[in-house]
Amino acid sequence: MRYLAALMITSLCACGAPEPVQEEAAVLGPSSADPTVLPAVGVATQATVSANTALAERLALDDQSDFRDADRGLVAQIEAPAILDNKGNKVWDIEGYGFVEGTAPSTVNPSLWRQSKLNARHGLFKVTDGLWQVRGYDLSVMSVIEGETGWIIVDPLTSVETAAAALKLVNDTLGTRPVTGLLYTHSHIDHFGGARGVINRADALAREVPILAPIGFSESAVSENLLAGQHMARRASLMFGNTLSIGPQAHVGSGLGPGVPFGTSSLILPTEEIAGRGTQRIIDGVTFEFIDAAGTEAPAEFMFYLPEKRALCTAEVATATFHNILTPRGAKARNALTWSKAIDYVLAEYGAQSDVVFASHHWPTWGTENIQTFLKSQRDIYRYTHDQTLRRANTGETKVEIAEAIEEPPMQSAAFDTRGYYGTLNHNAKAVYQYYFGWWGGVPAEYNELPHELSAPRYVQAMGGANSVLRLGIGAFEAGEYRWAAELFNHIVFADPENGLARDWLAASYEQLGFQAESGTWRSYFLAGAEELRRGVPKLDDPVLGQYDFLKAVHAIDLFDAMAARYNPDKMDREPFVVTFQFPDTEEIVSVHVGQSVAVPREGENEAAIATVTIDRTDFDRLILGDAGVAGLVLSGKLSLEGKRSAVNAFMGALDAPEFWFPVVTP
Repeated sequence: MRYLAALMITSLCACGAPEPVQEEAAVLGPSSADPTVLPAVGVATQATVSANTALAERLALDDQSDFRDADRGLVAQIEAPAILDNKGNKVWDIEGYGFVEGTAPSTVNPSLWRQSKLNARHGLFKVTDGLWQVRGYDLSVMSVIEGETGWIIVDPLTSVETAAAALKLVNDTLGTRPVTGLLYTHSHIDHFGGARGVINRADALAREVPILAPIGFSESAVSENLLAGQHMARRASLMFGNTLSIGPQAHVGSGLGPGVPFGTSSLILPTEEIAGRGTQRIIDGVTFEFIDAAGTEAPAEFMFYLPEKRALCTAEVATATFHNILTPRGAKARNALTWSKAIDYVLAEYGAQSDVVFASHHWPTWGTENIQTFLKSQRDIYRYTHDQTLRRANTGETKVEIAEAIEEPPMQSAAFDTRGYYGTLNHNAKAVYQYYFGWWGGVPAEYNELPHELSAPRYVQAMGGANSVLRLGIGAFEAGEYRWAAELFNHIVFADPENGLARDWLAASYEQLGFQAESGTWRSYFLAGAEELRRGVPKLDDPVLGQYDFLKAVHAIDLFDAMAARYNPDKMDREPFVVTFQFPDTEEIVSVHVGQSVAVPREGENEAAIATVTIDRTDFDRLILGDAGVAGLVLSGKLSLEGKRSAVNAFMGALDAPEFWFPVVTP
């Protein structure tokens, strides 16, 4: 399998602080240039070079303090060129980011280049006595704490393969020990997907290994990775540049980490979900003090403090970047005020008691004074974005007006960890607006606006036709106005998706926006969008959105809620009915009330059921994933059906199975 399922942006020029909104925009006339003479692919224009140079000149990019921290404590590295799966397929290219050295090329924002250099550092690093991290082999970081008898693993990465390779590096270097504890700091897949790579579920149960997660973890993990997994994973393929090559004209890093591995995801459900602040647990002789941070970077998240080590883990609440308040892959908008207050809490309670702070991404910070400075700047960037967005909104500004006008605060020039390598001031301001006021800005014309497929042809017609709009767009491109050029070309593409010139010019505009982007996710999204315009939607195998190791950890009722979200009433031509599914191996029963508009699952039997299916969950999961067929399961006696078979067929047949690679940048 090539793609990992369900994972889970900067200024006006995508290169720094947004410029203030101009009272009058410059009027750009049509270009007289030959529209068939396209800009060279993969080459930065002079406007892009100038924008990137201007940013480099105002930032202290040569500051070495982060590099010293990122290199500190290196113990060992994986010597192989790549991490492979059990079929020999490459899951992680260890040598892939080796090109990120020296001065930034003209095709990469110099600030993002610096961040990518830091993220490319890989290996096993000692953080403090009894605490290590494995970094640079995944989007996330795996922390390893020495207990009295074994290893306590914090956040076992995204994939089984990268997690197993990380643990092997630990055991080979420090000595083999059993895993005696497993912690998921939050409900995003890059922090639990590799669970089976560090411990077998049966072994964990047999040895009663504590598996701890924040309160609400299981519900949140299922909601994001199963219910909404298809759409999020498709957009994540652009956000993380999964279809791009790695190199200075393409993907250079995600800002939050190098990139996303291609591997197998898994989930072992927690044995306990921790609530509260100051809640203590002792795991294999090590004291943990947990701090609930729900509603910040994830719906379910905790930080923790290790008093014996004077070490604070900030999970993904405080890392070496300004994070997403609303992620480009799509998720619920996050509460920036709650986020800022959570950081302020650990600053007040633990800042003066900590010798090191480490997180689920990036490198640690050492020294009490440095820790307090780091936490203050992290606290303040979320608070600033929240408060200034509301201040402007309360004067009547819309989310787009706010995003254009909000100024880069001094902290972003002074502290690299507040810069928009992942989230950005521009789109995070819009996210704060959305959190409070919803998806529209209050203008009546925008409340029930036409779909773009309908409005685009009318815009093109109103501007004199496709050739006229094309020349206007080229004029904007020549002036370095790539955002306006993209908007013009996009109208043509949505009016006529087969217009090759418009597609090529739109791709060229996206490419320059990507080359200027300080955010790794903005860069990847723009460049992946350009690639799809030039080559079409990827012709790749669909990812398995509910991989077996993940599905088997999901409760049956949650699985049927996800199935109900694919129920298509247009495919149902019979009166409402009830079907019951019995799973003897897990002792679960779900009855589905199939109506004309909705399918409603309920736990338990229902006497009105006109059909009952009996099958083990293990076999049902295989059936859902296409690894088994109904006929074969019936013949082998693994599936039995009582009652009206036609009702079961009708329900299952009414579930959509949409293709993963749906168009995003075109209609």
